[in-house]
Amino acid sequence: MISALMIIGSIIAQPDTSIILSEQSEHRVAIADINTKKITWEWKPASSNVKPEHAKWFSSISDAKLVYDGKYVLTVASGGGVALIRIADKKTVFYAYAGGNTHSAELLPDGNIVAASSHGNFLMLFKVDTLHFPENVYTKKVFIEFGHNAVWDNKRQLLWSAGLSQLKSFTYNFNCLQPDLVLKDSIPLEGTEAHDLFPVYGKDALWLTNNEGVYQFDIATKKITRADVPQSKIKSVSSGPAGYPVIVLQPNESWWSNEVLDAQGKPVFSQKGLRIYKARWNLVNTFSYPANDVIKVCK
Repeated sequence: MISALMIIGSIIAQPDTSIILSEQSEHRVAIADINTKKITWEWKPASSNVKPEHAKWFSSISDAKLVYDGKYVLTVASGGGVALIRIADKKTVFYAYAGGNTHSAELLPDGNIVAASSHGNFLMLFKVDTLHFPENVYTKKVFIEFGHNAVWDNKRQLLWSAGLSQLKSFTYNFNCLQPDLVLKDSIPLEGTEAHDLFPVYGKDALWLTNNEGVYQFDIATKKITRADVPQSKIKSVSSGPAGYPVIVLQPNESWWSNEVLDAQGKPVFSQKGLRIYKARWNLVNTFSYPANDVIKVCK
């Protein structure tokens, strides 16, 4: 999906100009180009191989991440659904139900998935089998207050998740058939209602948003500093290599917006009628996943 970077002072070519959107007006994952201002790809549960009776699980898409070297999307929805989608043909290769107002998910090294849900305060682990789903999928709940996010740290082999007012790290048991997490550490945060957590591109650090503002967490030093970006009610933050502005999603109506802003508060993409909940650069995440990562089925 992502070609070699072609940057000479600024972004100049597709697909490097694209962003991936959690778009709630049509309950879809969308990829949009910031130069042409057009949506170039979308996934909707009703037009995929999701069973009709399960389409409601994907009401109000709440996060979407590129995984497996940019060839797949991992998405979740407030309706409780979790799905892994192949970009090339839009096939849903795995989906299941987490429930509890699901806000984010993460891919684990063996192919299993963990999702974060705010209602009920939990992380939900899924044993991923692309041949047998969504019924009879093995799941395991792990407590985290106000679950909104999850990020795998490939260097340290840890899962990071920010709860209500603490950033927590978990070790993974690497038990393919019965995945589980064990709490390792808890780090107090300024403010409360931790929301987005995502790697800072090219750094050993994480973006973090909560009701107090937007921060960067330096993992090696465990130092948290306020970021120089819009601070109020930020639902997501994303960065890229040189030439890419930091982008944020700041609601301009209820919890959504029809535009994506840069660090100076200027629109980089907007379209009337959209209800964007999160926006991320369409870049491979090298913090969480190894180079040339390929899809795995847990066995």
